[in-house]
Amino acid sequence: MRDTFVNAATALLDDDPRTAVVLADISATAFEPAARLHPDRVINVGIREQLMLGVAGGLALTGLRPIVHSYATFVVDRAYEQIKLDLDHQGVGAVLVSVGASYDGSTAGRTHMSPGDVALFDTLGNWTVHVPGHAGEVGPLLTAAAAHDENVYIRLSTQRNAAARPAAGLQTVRRGGRAAVVAVGPMLDTALAATEGLDVTVAYTNTPRPFDSKGLRALGHADVVLVEPYLAGTSSAVVSDALRDVPHRLLSLGVGRTDLHRYGSPKDHARWHGLDAAGVRESISAFLG
Repeated sequence: MRDTFVNAATALLDDDPRTAVVLADISATAFEPAARLHPDRVINVGIREQLMLGVAGGLALTGLRPIVHSYATFVVDRAYEQIKLDLDHQGVGAVLVSVGASYDGSTAGRTHMSPGDVALFDTLGNWTVHVPGHAGEVGPLLTAAAAHDENVYIRLSTQRNAAARPAAGLQTVRRGGRAAVVAVGPMLDTALAATEGLDVTVAYTNTPRPFDSKGLRALGHADVVLVEPYLAGTSSAVVSDALRDVPHRLLSLGVGRTDLHRYGSPKDHARWHGLDAAGVRESISAFLG
């Protein structure tokens, strides 16, 4: 996904003079060819993530469309105050693109983990959040985000599904009768494996914000399971609001809130948080009874 993002952003720099890329050293080498061609629109501020957001806000005030990129923990967690003030409060927009989502960077320790990034955006107003599940979804999402001036967050991951599903909205992948399992981004293939042989609907979205409430209601289930690749319960409020006039049950699966104080691989963390296929199946089976 990261390589696809670099290629798509470079194409935008070539084709649209409004596009600018702002970095804080991360991926700077990958953007060196683009920086040589567009030295005034590829800006590396060094390891100064808060400044990266401040520069993006300034560029947006001049009419440019900044694309801001780093690890999730640096571009969101560390620079949250600048997102709030230099973008939201100033009333200007940018496209933030992260890598290292949740525990993708777990081998580097807790400093490189960011399971709470999407929850942080929920404290702000009107952010669109994309969580692609395949590299084939990244280019169209970035190109669409660069074409307007609203705030957009694109969360890239090393975890991915076998096939791209670039269509917008909640997509029904498998039909069943007992519950709806809503998988976000790279959790789809895990959800499909976990529910093999279970009588449940499986639906997919790569755009959890704004959440497709109409699409969820159209599935017609009162029992809903969320399978998200970030903090468990992040989308509980929007699902409950979507079904506010329908008696329903909700199971929210995602990354636990406890700091495990472990390194390990992303596969290890998926297992520890119950987000591998066996863990997801166990949770869903208990929920269904």
